Amino acid sequence: MQQQMFSAMRQSIIDGLPATATSLAQQALSLGIAPLDAINHGFVPGMEAVGEQFAKAQMFLPDMMASAEAMRAAMVVLEVELQNQGAERPMAGVVVLGTTKGDIHEIGKQLVGTLLSANGFRVYDLGADVPGEKFAAKAFELSADIVGVSALLTTTMRNQKTVIEALEKASLRSQVKVMVGGAPVTRRWAEEIGADGYAKDAMRAVVLARRLMEGKAQSASAAVLL
Repeated sequence: MQQQMFSAMRQSIIDGLPATATSLAQQALSLGIAPLDAINHGFVPGMEAVGEQFAKAQMFLPDMMASAEAMRAAMVVLEVELQNQGAERPMAGVVVLGTTKGDIHEIGKQLVGTLLSANGFRVYDLGADVPGEKFAAKAFELSADIVGVSALLTTTMRNQKTVIEALEKASLRSQVKVMVGGAPVTRRWAEEIGADGYAKDAMRAVVLARRLMEGKAQSASAAVLL
């Protein structure tokens, strides 16, 4: 029975059906399925499948947006129950996201945030047109592990560098990893401005974030040994 529920949850995300996802989340709880199990074995695999299809151009942006909305709808139900039970999902890391100053595009960044949240990251989305100082202030406030900066225009992607400069000015750069993305952004650009990584799409952003967290953990272990 549980496997059938998990399969239906996964499909509700792939199909981008928020009402179905909400209903399945509620049914799972009424059947005594633990909210973490519903998240990890039902809904997250659906979002992972969506990310993989999107990366292979087998799914398009409107479809992925619908899937992201379905994921958010399920999480609303399940996170309330987690709080009621006094339980927490294992946290993969704290991420501050935003679209750089002068740029008002948000769709790609929102998809990245949804996928990161689905994979256990605690995400704080600053929105669009965000100056470097605001990224740095929020990173300091939250003791963020990663700052993700999006830009969709060639005229605004240079402001990704100002975010790194703001983190350096706030003496946070050694503590915070920076990943960048957006249509005009390239790996070469990321290296040029001193970012820690570049992701072409939302699914790759999750892979990158995990890798950056692994690097932080290894650095921390090495520091302890020294």
